[in-house]
Amino acid sequence: AAAAAGRPPGGSAPRRRRIGRGRGGGMGPTNVDGLIEKLLGCQPVEEAEARHLCDLAIEVLSEESNLQPVESPVTICGDIHGQFFDLLELFKVGGSMPGTKYLFLGDFVDRGFYSVETLLLLFALKIRYPDRIFLVRGNHESRQ
Repeated sequence: AAAAAGRPPGGSAPRRRRIGRGRGGGMGPTNVDGLIEKLLGCQPVEEAEARHLCDLAIEVLSEESNLQPVESPVTICGDIHGQFFDLLELFKVGGSMPGTKYLFLGDFVDRGFYSVETLLLLFALKIRYPDRIFLVRGNHESRQ
């Protein structure tokens, strides 16, 4: 029953924020869910959708403090480096969201062919499940 309700067994429902308000709106949880499915299905995302995901990610991430408390259990993942299919394998082995909590230690982009898709999927998951996925900036996510 818990899994059918979209929450981990024995856990509470994931906290949901109202997103997209004040920046053109229009992309509620259902549309974010659609983009997550699109990305998980390796389907292309339109530029406007990608830009909107980035705007929403800015909203969510800017609300967080620089120091984030992360309670266990949590699955800690190292550098992804744009390896989109490795990211999908991590979710396959570690468990899908929101059932598993993840902490990603930066370096989401760079060496792989799918850096954009990798970052967009992580952003979409952060928007949808802000208390179940944590993103730490790595040296590849700096302005330099």
